[in-house]
Parts: sequence; structure tokens; C-alpha cells
Amino acid sequence: MEALPNAAEAVLADAIQTAGTAGFEAALSGFLRKSIACNNVVVIAFRRGAAPEILYEQADDPVVFRNLHRVYVAGAYLLDPYHDLHLNRIAPGAYRLVDIAPDQFQRSQYYLDYYRQTTLIDELTFVSYPDAGTTLNICLGRDASMLRTFGAQARAVAARITPIVVALANRHWHALRRDPARVPAPVSRPADAPPERLRRELSESHVIRLSQRQAQVALLILQGHSSVSIGLRLGVSPQTVKVFRRQLYARCGISSQAELFALLLPLLTTKAA
Repeated sequence: MEALPNAAEAVLADAIQTAGTAGFEAALSGFLRKSIACNNVVVIAFRRGAAPEILYEQADDPVVFRNLHRVYVAGAYLLDPYHDLHLNRIAPGAYRLVDIAPDQFQRSQYYLDYYRQTTLIDELTFVSYPDAGTTLNICLGRDASMLRTFGAQARAVAARITPIVVALANRHWHALRRDPARVPAPVSRPADAPPERLRRELSESHVIRLSQRQAQVALLILQGHSSVSIGLRLGVSPQTVKVFRRQLYARCGISSQAELFALLLPLLTTKAA
């Protein structure tokens, strides 16, 4: 019997057969691209105390990942909505960027200075946990050349194949974690929560001392949260958030989010942990 055109089952068989071997990433990418139209795929591993590891990347247009290592892996990942899912240990599943991003994400300096340069117009990510210390993100992207976001049909397919993708990813990358060559080198100093790390870096580099609340507000601003959203996250009123914001700007000697981003991003990207 002749195979159906664009059938994903044959590519899925390749992914199953190659799990635990060097050919798996390309086979999984092939299955995902047959199942859900996209034009780039990247697999990212988040681990506590280490910068994210790029396990696989493939893009029709190289501009999409041009700054992936130099900016994102170097520290900007701390402002990314998907890293926030890692910190909060979200349940395994498929998550579309627009559904999990902060309410003012597209107005944030992170979006304007980094994310927009990727030309991505939509992103859909499968999250799994191959071991207790690792969050795996398998990210499917659509860049500007596709001119369309992930619609209802694509999201329905993602929901349907999520158990397959998660099971395969956990099987493959759990096996790799048993290989000593795949275990990241420990960081040179203990890992802090992002607000604590920010307080330390500002104090050491600029002799600027922030309270814990001010550091939390700073990171949430950079991630793209409004005063209302920050208030909900911290359990305070929007008016209180505005007070923290004024105090933060005064303490740092700045007057805008752009200046805050310019001050903090170098600290995140030069000493990422």
C-alpha cells in the first residue's frame, strides 16, 4: 500500500527507533514538523545552577537563532516566559507563548531588544522532565516568513501528540543523563534565585543595594508584567507596586524601563548561572 502523503507515522517510527542515539533529535524534529507546520525547532534543557543547554537547533532562516547563544543562553533566558515555567515546575504538556507570557510581554525591553530580532511570530513548546533536575523545552517556532500563528488545528494536534512527545523526550534524554560526558560542569558559586542573584550582582558591580521586593519587581518589569500583574504575583496592590517601582528607579538612578534593561541585562549575561 502506498504511504499517504505527509504522513507523520513513518517519521514517528524513526524517532522511536533512534531514541537514545545520536539520530533522535533530527528524527523527533522531523516528526514534529510533519505533524505541526513550523519552520524552526530548538530543544533547550534548563537545570538549576547552570545556564540552559541547547541540545538541538534547526531553522529554515538562520536569523532566528542568530543571538541564541550570545544573548539568550548568556543570561537573557532569565527573562523568558518559558524559563518562568521551569522555575514554577509547570505540568508536562504543550504551551503556546501567547498563553503563558506576561500581559505586557510585547512591550517589554526583552521582547523589543531580543525576541523581536528572532523574527518569530509564534512559539509552541512541549515541556517534559526527563529527570528530577532537568526541564526540557522542545520549541516549535513560526517566523515572519510563515505569516500565520499556531491556530486551533495546530494546537489540537499538539495536545493530541503531547503524551508521545513527552514519553520519547524523557526516554531519550534520561538515557543521555547517565553519560558523564552529558552532565554539565558545576557552577563556580552556589546558584541563587534570580532576585537574590540580581541583588548580589548590583551590589558588587554598581554598589546599588536593592531590597528583596525591589529586586523581584525589577525582574517582573523586565519580563513584561504590568503593575496589576506584578501585584497579583506578589500579593500586593498595584499602587504598592508603583511605590516599589519608584523606589527601584530612584535607587538605580534611572527613569525608564529601557534604562533598567540596559543596567541589568549586562549583569545577567556576563555572570549567568
